[in-house]
Amino acid sequence: MRRHGTKLHGIVAEFDSPEAIIAAANAARAAGYKRMDSYTPFPVHGLSEAMGFRSFVVPFTFFFGAVLGGLAGLALEWYVSVADYPINVGGKPLFSLGSFVPPAYECVILFSALIGTIGMFAFNGLPKPYHPIFGAPGFERASQDRFFLCLEADDEMVEEDATSKFLQGLRPLSISVVEDEE
Repeated sequence: MRRHGTKLHGIVAEFDSPEAIIAAANAARAAGYKRMDSYTPFPVHGLSEAMGFRSFVVPFTFFFGAVLGGLAGLALEWYVSVADYPINVGGKPLFSLGSFVPPAYECVILFSALIGTIGMFAFNGLPKPYHPIFGAPGFERASQDRFFLCLEADDEMVEEDATSKFLQGLRPLSISVVEDEE
């Protein structure tokens, strides 16, 4: 029974080993659950694949930043050297691509790092000083020696009773319902 003014965020299961959480994520995915998240004290190889996590947004953000930086660098150099203040130095062309490449490359690196980092924070929803999962019993051990798998309520398959029974079949140490403020 949920408290007044709260809604279901998800149902979380606690495991004691990386192998157990990978097996649980594989079973949840095979059962049709799509919206899940895991919380582990260290990176677990193979967990992202088991959860079906595929995100290409952040790498494309870095690529977009690199392209934008290269174009901005070349545009700035063209404007300064050709349009605004042309100086003929030794009979060389005003727009000499060979000499424009190093500063443009530096702009590629700068813009890629800045836009990619800002995009990573934005797409990951950071900074997030509070998350509903923090209220799960025993969750403080997620940074020590426990592994948590949360089946999120955004998934159309998540129903409190059926999902709890499904998770119970995976033999977790504990199962708890995570609530969020409405």
